[in-house]
Amino acid sequence: MSKRLGRGLDALIPSLSVSEDDKVVEVLLTQLRPNPYQPRKTFDDDAIKELAESIKQHGVIQPIIVRTVLKGYEIIAGERRFRASQLCGNPTIPAVVRNFSDQQVMEIALIENLQREDLNAIELSLAYQALMDKFNLTQEELSMKVGKSRSHIANFLRLLTLPEQIKENVSRGTLSMGHARAIVGVKEDARKKELAELTITNEWSVRQLEEAIKNLDQPAAVKVKPLPSKKLDPYIAEVEESLRDRFKTTVKIKQQPKDKGRIELLYYNKQDLERLLELLQQFSS
Repeated sequence: MSKRLGRGLDALIPSLSVSEDDKVVEVLLTQLRPNPYQPRKTFDDDAIKELAESIKQHGVIQPIIVRTVLKGYEIIAGERRFRASQLCGNPTIPAVVRNFSDQQVMEIALIENLQREDLNAIELSLAYQALMDKFNLTQEELSMKVGKSRSHIANFLRLLTLPEQIKENVSRGTLSMGHARAIVGVKEDARKKELAELTITNEWSVRQLEEAIKNLDQPAAVKVKPLPSKKLDPYIAEVEESLRDRFKTTVKIKQQPKDKGRIELLYYNKQDLERLLELLQQFSS
């Protein structure tokens, strides 16, 4: 693990490397329990099966790290090896017993969380924030310890300001880190959500999304605010909402005297215009 840590980050926690001086013991799998602070909640079944096959052939090459607890041991590092050994049907696993406090166990979990290769952008952002809070680090100090630029840290932390709905989309993978970085620069939360929905619906690339955001600043895309004294008819408001759901874009119904008016559909780029035209043609056919 220490090989993957950023410069200085391994100084925050006790070393998890195993040396020749460490005493390795065989521990019964029934005596082990997972780290309660383990950030990884799901494990790749195929990867565990592959590791199990390797263990069947070569055994557990790297001992796991544990600490003594009531009625057995608690896994500090090596839960995948533990699970794979269970799958193999092995009764025991090689382990090195270390003395860790509850605080140290939590700190190790934070670092492991940061080092996971399958973290999505939001999980990584939360890991950075947790490290800063736990160790009272500035962005500059954290950047030096994890071996990343300060702008890298800042960009990820900015993602935590996004509306929950968008953060969930990033966590699920329906929006990429690039999409999230583009959206986070938009001021209004309502517009952020709107752009996120359009991106998902139209399967926009990051470049297409950036173009849509750029066009928001153009006169044609400026949203005209109604005068405060004018209140939208509840029926009109309901129709607007229905059309927004149908066309997946901003819809405005402009009322005029004698029950006249017009309907405005906002598009963000050429592709979005073509999409709207196709939808409108479906109504006329």
